[in-house]
Amino acid sequence: MAQRRSLAVPYGAVLAISFLACVATGLELSVNNHAADFTLTTELGPAISLSCLVHNSSQAEELLWYRGDGRVGLKDGNKVNISNICISPVNESDNGVAFTCKLARDTSVQVSVILDIQFPPQLSGEETLHVEEEKDVTLTCNSKSNPQAQSTWYKDNHNLTLQQKRHELYQTSEVFRLSIRKVQKSDNGTYTCVVQSPLGKGTRDFHLIVEDKKAVFPKEAVIAAIVVITITILFGIVARKDKFFKCFKKPRETAL
Repeated sequence: MAQRRSLAVPYGAVLAISFLACVATGLELSVNNHAADFTLTTELGPAISLSCLVHNSSQAEELLWYRGDGRVGLKDGNKVNISNICISPVNESDNGVAFTCKLARDTSVQVSVILDIQFPPQLSGEETLHVEEEKDVTLTCNSKSNPQAQSTWYKDNHNLTLQQKRHELYQTSEVFRLSIRKVQKSDNGTYTCVVQSPLGKGTRDFHLIVEDKKAVFPKEAVIAAIVVITITILFGIVARKDKFFKCFKKPRETAL
């Protein structure tokens, strides 16, 4: 009687068969009626609902959701053939994050949505800085926004006139910086950082007070004087050591 042999099927072949089955049946996913990856533009605050749906399925299909690389926890009644997640409230940390819906038995079947959260610059307040004359000073505004904002600097409500080798501007998507080298009395005043995007603007004031240059303490001269005095005292002690020893010499003991 002939014995049956069980043939082991490679795991890669299983995935290939599963993928071909999905292609043959036209199985696909959509998120908010998008069958391909897309970007969703919205604002801060209001909740966002994302709905993932299985198309052309002949059986119950389990769905998975991911926020970036992290898996989103779903309730049991929100996993089969259709799955919904809600992002509330929408905040700055959600900007640029991808939410991806995947087919559980074949995660290559997936659709991602990237959030484009738009918000104006958030900047306000004031600050007072006391700087000694001839010292350097840096004024810094930190502000996030989407789309990216641009900065303008004012002094006493007038456009700041930049002087070469004295003023330096630095800007990134979140940092706006003005540096002034070797401040002078004429630099006294209120500097205003205005950060503006198509959605709005923010401002911050810096009250710069330039103080008189302090007299430099002659540290080296004082140290040299202390060394000279110390050496003089030591030489004086050495020169008079005989007299000191005579003063402290014990009297001879006399025999009884």
